[in-house]
Amino acid sequence: MERRRFARGPVRCPRIHKKIASVADYLAVVSDAISTPEPFWFRGHESVEFSLIPSALRHSDFGDRTKALGLMTDFKRIAGIKLPRPPDREAELEWVQIAQHYGLPTRLLNWTESATTALYFACLRQASDGLVFILNPRDLNRLSYPARPRVLDPQQDAAVILRYLKMGATARLGGRFPLAINPIWNSERLIMQKGVFTVHGGRFSLDGPGIPSLVAIPIFRESKTQLRAELQRIGVDELTLFPELEHSCAHLKRNAGLEQVR
Repeated sequence: MERRRFARGPVRCPRIHKKIASVADYLAVVSDAISTPEPFWFRGHESVEFSLIPSALRHSDFGDRTKALGLMTDFKRIAGIKLPRPPDREAELEWVQIAQHYGLPTRLLNWTESATTALYFACLRQASDGLVFILNPRDLNRLSYPARPRVLDPQQDAAVILRYLKMGATARLGGRFPLAINPIWNSERLIMQKGVFTVHGGRFSLDGPGIPSLVAIPIFRESKTQLRAELQRIGVDELTLFPELEHSCAHLKRNAGLEQVR
């Protein structure tokens, strides 16, 4: 019965069949799953029904994907006036990261180097089962660029990353796999969350048997309240992960039991 609750999700990858009742349970599972000194990334989904597809590419309609990707042109024009220090016009990755930060749909998918940060995001929606995904970013990049079995660098690998960012809205099932890339450190939030990215080209989804290191840890909805309380006790909460003042205010209201007041 419990396994069937996670079978309906769109992401096809192995799942670790152990019920997580505490942060200690979770960290033990993570430790068992990672048996090499290579880097591993994490991503928390508050609902098992979410996909591993970036926001701009989730639309089923080609026209809608085209519109989503085309918003970057208008964003640059508007943000260039509002940002105190806008990036150079040609710094495409930095522009896309800023757009992602403010909620614009892009080809980037957020990951983190912190297992507990991913668990926090998986526990956000109390009413649904969640997942934490684990990925070896070097394994991912070996699939598309065997000569570069490493996480790509924004400066050293700028040309490769730019090719991905400039791809259109057409899905190509036989295209190159998404790339794991290190970020440009352009926001305090990115640093505090230990954020990293995959950038997706013609192959929109990051799942399937072709990615051997990708596994998922089920996070049951009935355990989320306890997990969030434990995470807060060890300093993983909205106050520490989101440095912006509005998140600090939301954190204070929630702790005072006032978040539902209109």
